[in-house]
Amino acid sequence: MSIKGFPALQARNLLHRLPIASAQAVVRHCGIHFMALALALLVALGTSPARAATEILDQVVAIVDDDVIMASELRERLTAVTEGLQARGMEMPPEDELIRETLDRLILESIQLQMGQRVGVRISDAQLDQAVARIAAQNRMNVDQFIARLEQEGESYAAMRENVRREMILQRVQAGNVSQRIQISDQEIDNFLGTEEGKALTQPEYRIVHALLAISPDAPAEEKAAAEAHVEKTLQRIRAGEPFDQVIASSTGKYTFTGGDLGWRRASELPSLFADIAPQLAQGETSDPIESASGIHLVNMNAKRGGEQIVSQTKVRHILIKPSEILTDDQARQKAADLKARIEGGEEFGELAKEYSEDIGSAQEGGDLGWTQKGQMVPEFENAMDSADIGQITDPVRSQFGWHILEVTDRREQDMTDQAIRNKAAEYLHSRKYQEELDAWLRKIRDEAFVDIK
Repeated sequence: MSIKGFPALQARNLLHRLPIASAQAVVRHCGIHFMALALALLVALGTSPARAATEILDQVVAIVDDDVIMASELRERLTAVTEGLQARGMEMPPEDELIRETLDRLILESIQLQMGQRVGVRISDAQLDQAVARIAAQNRMNVDQFIARLEQEGESYAAMRENVRREMILQRVQAGNVSQRIQISDQEIDNFLGTEEGKALTQPEYRIVHALLAISPDAPAEEKAAAEAHVEKTLQRIRAGEPFDQVIASSTGKYTFTGGDLGWRRASELPSLFADIAPQLAQGETSDPIESASGIHLVNMNAKRGGEQIVSQTKVRHILIKPSEILTDDQARQKAADLKARIEGGEEFGELAKEYSEDIGSAQEGGDLGWTQKGQMVPEFENAMDSADIGQITDPVRSQFGWHILEVTDRREQDMTDQAIRNKAAEYLHSRKYQEELDAWLRKIRDEAFVDIK
């Protein structure tokens, strides 16, 4: 697998987000004479169109508000786009068309990067490290292997990181400006859920692992009985706690299983033989043996998503004391401990929260954070909340925000199935509208920007 210029990597999708169709729409809308630019470049160089893109002299080709685009930038991007198209086996567009689309991409990126700079969008090294690790994982490598492959192909890891940083800034600028333009109403969600597409999207999905011990329909009765006995012993090992795939793989020779992971499937997409059985299995559970003309089957429910979602929720309130220039960390902890003692001495938690808590979001509500569920709170707070009894005032707990004392006031199991379905539908409708709104926003900022093509 070559990664020259990243065409074979998942990183290619990251480094060239704006699709050609979107760029063409912006170009058509703006009415810029890119054909004249392309021809001028080719004539001035006195070279063939096939060689022109790699022989452009380094000079300013466009002024974009407070930024400039150099010929070298255009040349590098043309090379990357060309390699990407070739790697995907796509037909190359005409040279002048490729130049004008690529230059307009650079112009749009420059406008957005300047917007990000003005509002202080920053990508930390830690965030960048995580993004690079995800790209490496998507290509089935760890980071060290990824770097080694880049260097083997003559690519710069430092340059690749900066390209990723640039693209992450673009994504944040786009999301911040486009998402606020998209509104999904309850009526839209209701209408979508009533369609066949909506019903299909929100069906539960199952990841099934299937194992078949093949037996000929004409096999003698004793052979069938021996096979059944072997399957039963195999099932006992699985239900005793041994991993399904390891137990199945250990069965060799005369009793070798076939099958494997069926991947994620909706109920309507499951094989008819166990379409009624599999959805009833709990996650990790293995079915009883299922007989067919092919032999004996075992079905393991590897994972589920969607369907009924019962969530454990906790109702909690807290008081937050923040260290500051005039209050040391130890003093903040002691103040929180003093407040705990006052509550245990009979003073009302809510009144003290209104007076002393520095969480402006909950102080006026008596410290009440409402119903929360796993993953909503920072780990230190969540651990203390999970271990506290109802009505107990905890010792001071340190988090990134300061020192907390908290009280769990109630717990419940809440059916979130309907809300999860609606959330999934809303996310789908949002994503469907996003590209349309992105194209409109790109046209708008392009119209409003000062662009001088040299």
